[in-house]
Amino acid sequence: MIRKLLTTLAALLLATASTASEEVEAFVEANLLSIFYHELGHALIDIERVPIFGQEEDAADVFSILLIDAIYEDESAEDIAYEAAWGFLGEALLRDEMADEIAWWDTHGPDEQRYYNTVCIFYGADPEARADLAAELGLPEERAEYCPDEFDQAADAWGAVLDEIWNGAGDDSLGFDFDPSVEGSLTYEIVRAEVEALAAEISLSEPLLVAVEPCNEANAWYDPSSATIVMCTEFEDHLRVMAEQL
Repeated sequence: MIRKLLTTLAALLLATASTASEEVEAFVEANLLSIFYHELGHALIDIERVPIFGQEEDAADVFSILLIDAIYEDESAEDIAYEAAWGFLGEALLRDEMADEIAWWDTHGPDEQRYYNTVCIFYGADPEARADLAAELGLPEERAEYCPDEFDQAADAWGAVLDEIWNGAGDDSLGFDFDPSVEGSLTYEIVRAEVEALAAEISLSEPLLVAVEPCNEANAWYDPSSATIVMCTEFEDHLRVMAEQL
């Protein structure tokens, strides 16, 4: 698969977080990255015509954690994966506090299950080195036993796609756009830096645009009609509230 590299400022900040405020920002940054990679997974499924057997949302979750494992150095990858997994527990906590029922009808799986799937696949990539992380995140031994196989299965499914687009000589297929009002926001800084780093490494079959803008909701999505990933700046505050709750 693709070579590891340190792609964003976020990884450096995650590695040096010490105060409570820095820890909150590290959580926000990691989850912005994880969410962006999730939407990138949706985009690749569409643009590269990736066959999906099962829920596409599950496939996008798998892509996100695989990419974190693939492109970051080990310590940074562990920091980001740790915070991204906690993001799913944070969503579950907010859901319970609002007394919302689990939306079993939704295309996304329950947040608790997404948490364990994320931990399992990341652990399965390097069980010996990540045993302490898996234990700290409460991965049951009954699941951990199968995680290396789950990682191998995920890597086999996505590896060919990544190898095809990741040639180390980017073109203009990945672009960035933003609403002027969001310039200087954390979402703008993180996503812009990540898109610039990825654009230098990958070539897509069709152009893909990543846009950062206010949306009046904490959300992110991929729009296949325009081949655009939209990252809403409102997600920042949502994640900060979640971090404080956690």
